[in-house]
Amino acid sequence: MSNDGRRDAGIAVRDLSKGYGEGPVLDGLSFDLPDGETLSVIGPSGCGKSTLLYLLAGLDKPDRGTVRTGDVGRRDKGRISFILQDYGLFPWKTVRENLALPLELQGLSSERRREAVAGMLDELGLAGLDERYPAQLSGGQRQRIAIGRALITDPDILLMDEPFSSLDALTREHLQTTVLSLWQRRRPTCVLVTHNVPEAVFLGKHVMVMNGRPARNVMWLENPCFGDAEARGEDRYFALTKRVYAALSGTEDCPCPH
Repeated sequence: MSNDGRRDAGIAVRDLSKGYGEGPVLDGLSFDLPDGETLSVIGPSGCGKSTLLYLLAGLDKPDRGTVRTGDVGRRDKGRISFILQDYGLFPWKTVRENLALPLELQGLSSERRREAVAGMLDELGLAGLDERYPAQLSGGQRQRIAIGRALITDPDILLMDEPFSSLDALTREHLQTTVLSLWQRRRPTCVLVTHNVPEAVFLGKHVMVMNGRPARNVMWLENPCFGDAEARGEDRYFALTKRVYAALSGTEDCPCPH
């Protein structure tokens, strides 16, 4: 148990394997992600990144191996939130109703829901938009609402499946900074799946490159440039992105130590 009363919420993956009709997608994947840290998972389409997220979330079952969240020495799970690629907002609900839905499912009173939604809208820079519907928002605003809905319950674990892929470059970079700021205040254990190498290096304290079929971990990097916006223009940042590109192309191999 942490000092603030929350359960430890690291992630431990051991010998994880999953296949479908066409054969195995993941085979023998293992890694540890410490409590409150971030992992960027990057790899080509079809290499099992989204499958990994669904297994971490408990939305699918592995053919072999284990996933443990919460205190990694126990089988209980921390509270998990999932941000989908297509936002996952209900078009018939207002911004306020979309944000409040997880709290309603938890049984919170209307007053507490109202306070939490107002606070989250302020935090997201979207105050005053609570009565709009998703169709009345820009893509960046919709994604911020999706991020807010995932974080409003103060989850132990945050899973993100290419959450910025449909956004333009400037909006994407702005939302990367928004997610980083929200993470710094709340510190969930975070796993981000992305195709974008600079994004992976900016948002992942650890970076895992997956490749092949069945997919394997071909590189695990401890990232000294994590969250450092100024590093984006420095040689060390370009060196890290170059290593990731090399791993994706199969010209460099650096296996995960776990």
